[in-house]
Amino acid sequence: MRLRRAALTLLSFFLALGTALLPETPASAEARAEAVAVPSGTVTTPDGRVRFADRQGRIRTLRGLNLGKTDTVTERRVARLAAEGFTLLRLNIQWEKVEPHRGRYDTAYLRYLDRVLDRADRHGVLVLVDWHQDVFGPAFGHNGIPAWATRTDGLPFEPDPDDWFSDYFQPAVQAAFTHLYDDPDLRAAQAEAYARVAATLRGHRSLLGYDLFNEPFGPVPGDPTDPANQLAASVALEQGRLPAMYRRLIQAVRTVDRDAWLFVEPTVLVGQGVPTSLPGFADPRPGAGRIGYAPHFYDTAVESGADWDPSGGFVERYEAAVGAYPAAHRLPVLVGEWGPPRATTPGNAELIRRQVKSMPGFASGWAMWYDCDAPEGGGYCVRGTDGRPAPGKEPAFEPYARAVAGTPGTESYDPATGAYRLALTTGRVTHRAWTEITLPATAYPDGARVAADGVPGAVVRIADGIARVRLPATRPGTQVTVVVTPRQ
Repeated sequence: MRLRRAALTLLSFFLALGTALLPETPASAEARAEAVAVPSGTVTTPDGRVRFADRQGRIRTLRGLNLGKTDTVTERRVARLAAEGFTLLRLNIQWEKVEPHRGRYDTAYLRYLDRVLDRADRHGVLVLVDWHQDVFGPAFGHNGIPAWATRTDGLPFEPDPDDWFSDYFQPAVQAAFTHLYDDPDLRAAQAEAYARVAATLRGHRSLLGYDLFNEPFGPVPGDPTDPANQLAASVALEQGRLPAMYRRLIQAVRTVDRDAWLFVEPTVLVGQGVPTSLPGFADPRPGAGRIGYAPHFYDTAVESGADWDPSGGFVERYEAAVGAYPAAHRLPVLVGEWGPPRATTPGNAELIRRQVKSMPGFASGWAMWYDCDAPEGGGYCVRGTDGRPAPGKEPAFEPYARAVAGTPGTESYDPATGAYRLALTTGRVTHRAWTEITLPATAYPDGARVAADGVPGAVVRIADGIARVRLPATRPGTQVTVVVTPRQ
């Protein structure tokens, strides 16, 4: 729950003894294209995880931010996101904006979405289009499903000004979700809207794919405040109405776009450590399917205003709950939303650190909520009023390996010294492809030194805030550590 490149920095470098020195040059057009290339498939690593992989066989990791819910995604915003080392933009869109009146599509809004992806194309950022809703839509003072598609059966709606999420439990909202899932005309209209957007955006090299339905909800029989009823309703939704919707929407997108990744979300109870009951999904795309899993990573107490309690076991419960489903169905995981409101309190600042450390253990990427400058968007803003990382949210801006030619191991970064370390195990593609590490200017304002310990003769290039390391041919299974330190 969410109770939630223009400026390119050229960094100098130093290579340790035994590492080849190459002049620093701007990235070529080919390198820029590769930077934005959509993962072509997946690989399963020795630990059993399914990871994004590109055509070179490198394991890819995506990190980014959410944008577009109520703001305009400008060229400046996309350029800034890319310059900071992020490779993903989760673009929040709403059906109400695509089709504000039944059967009448807003061509201006569709052109705007097309321009956003043009900007992402230019700046080397991938876009995950998120079909967003909160409390169903504008009929209830929120966003998502258009008012004309909202059917309440005349039931009451009394919003709670102190707890917006509780609005989901209002009888009118419950009825609206039931009709959306069950009424044939609404099913067809929703599928047509998804196909219209997919037809507009297909062909963009920045288009990663679609998050099919943000934070799905549904009817809760009986007392909606009873946790037992909530659990039973979540299980029933994930075993019935929700997968039926996902199958319709997968088919709708596939009628016009055979290449986009399609991500399914569980209900928000995953944030409380409840494993999803969703079934697997077949991709009608010929060849290897492109279906992914996109849970959110929110602590309910923190969303309600509490400072995070590290002894509460939230991260551990979440890790235990999130892993079985993608493993069983061979899906890559991309956390679509995460991050507490203000991280100025000790607990919430620690939660940010713990989540950044936790997610590489089960996910191929994430998008933090939300890319704004305080006080523009309240406490969820990832930046302060000066545009720099907001206090406590600095870990989201740390360097990371975005492409690994081999099997990635542990990553670590010490903000006190600026030292970054990536452990990797060489494989059959290691000597043929570049391992890439982002070098954000926030971490390396004066440049960086890069070396590969354990393998003499490595080649390193640094340009546009990215360190590219190519290792010589070695015996597969060789352990290598790439080390980055600030240039003094």
